[in-house]
Amino acid sequence: MITELGEKLTEQFKKYMPDAFVFALGLTVLTGLAAWIWTDATLLDTIQGWYEGFWLLLEFGMQMTLILVTGYSIAISPLADRFINQLTGFIRKPQHVYPFIVLTGMLLSMVSWGWMVITAVLARQLALRIKGINYPYLIACVYFSGIIWVGGLSSSIPLLLNTDGNYLIETGILAGTIPTTYSLGSILNIFMIVFTLVTGPLLLKWLAPSQAVDLEDLATDLHQQKAKTIREEAASMNQTHKQLSDRLNNSSWLQYLVALMGLVYIIRHFITRGFDVNLNIMIFIFIIMGLVLHRTPMRYGIAMKRSSMNISGILFQFPFYAGIMGIMLNTGLGEKLALTMASAGTIHTYPIFAFLSGAVVNFAIPSAGGEFAVIGPSIIHAVKTIGMGLPDPEMTQMVVRASLSVAYGETLTNTLQPFYLLIILPVMGLGIRIQARDVMGYLILPFIFYFIFDLLMVLFLPI
Repeated sequence: MITELGEKLTEQFKKYMPDAFVFALGLTVLTGLAAWIWTDATLLDTIQGWYEGFWLLLEFGMQMTLILVTGYSIAISPLADRFINQLTGFIRKPQHVYPFIVLTGMLLSMVSWGWMVITAVLARQLALRIKGINYPYLIACVYFSGIIWVGGLSSSIPLLLNTDGNYLIETGILAGTIPTTYSLGSILNIFMIVFTLVTGPLLLKWLAPSQAVDLEDLATDLHQQKAKTIREEAASMNQTHKQLSDRLNNSSWLQYLVALMGLVYIIRHFITRGFDVNLNIMIFIFIIMGLVLHRTPMRYGIAMKRSSMNISGILFQFPFYAGIMGIMLNTGLGEKLALTMASAGTIHTYPIFAFLSGAVVNFAIPSAGGEFAVIGPSIIHAVKTIGMGLPDPEMTQMVVRASLSVAYGETLTNTLQPFYLLIILPVMGLGIRIQARDVMGYLILPFIFYFIFDLLMVLFLPI
């Protein structure tokens, strides 16, 4: 019965959910109208804020592009291919693939949310080898597995609270840093992680549709990707009589020398900074791994070319989401929304309003760090007003609970909007006919399930 409901919801999404770009355009108009009507900003101010915001995610967009192409280039290396072939010796049935991918994705996302791309390439390769998988649902499983990242090592908001001289301290909203032992190490966060790790794979296995939609069934030019291996294509590009250029293109020593330089820096980075996993060091590690695994400049260049075939969604859609973010920032709409919701809270209910603020604003600012920069000060100010007169330790606990509530709400509503699906589809949608509407419907029931339990946890579990 539940499975049938999930399939019906998916069919409704296919009917009514437009392309991800149309979603971004519609959200732009709605956010602009809300800012014009609800704030003091004029129509021209709103448009100006939209334009200024357009360029806010250029660095982030480039990081996402590089994570995709460098991560995917590793996945199509000969060594990775052999590993996945061995893995399919243990995982042979479609019903085993879904929970395995969800659990793997969750564990990787707890290290860094950007590692979701590794889950994507693993899922795609398994789908190429195991028949009977519902491929759109498998994409939904990969996307869903990222909801746990906010409780892990790269969680933006707890890391911000523990950063010396952050903007909350500089503006006097906080008196000092809040160690991650209070946030990531809290009973609330640990229980949230354990609960999600246990229930997530089981829930997605239970909701799996019975109908198979194999990857090959969706293919448009999938056969073209299998025509030649990277090694064969590299060999075909040599001249009849090998020249110096061919020897350089196909030599390993130069590439290995550069990889050795990179390895030295990576080791130094973790020795001097500890386990500091950020997007830049992740991309760098992926690049160095790709250099080693593909051995020659020619092969690595071909791998990167194949990995870059489907990144158009990121290149042209990220600026539109950044423009929406600009409207929220420059017109004061985000701050006003957060203050309105948070001020309605009491000493007992403020986590609900913080959670809902994070959930709602995420549609316009689908970045935890960016969103908290907009609504975080208002949320914390409201919490301090509600808890006025309480001892400092209790006030700190309230601030932590509110901040985590924003983070959990922000991440959960990713399952309702396709922004981060732009990171998954370039890998899993390469060479096939697939759109966001084919995937998002499968996430409605998981969203409802975790919406209820997340709200209960932020309300009642101790910090």
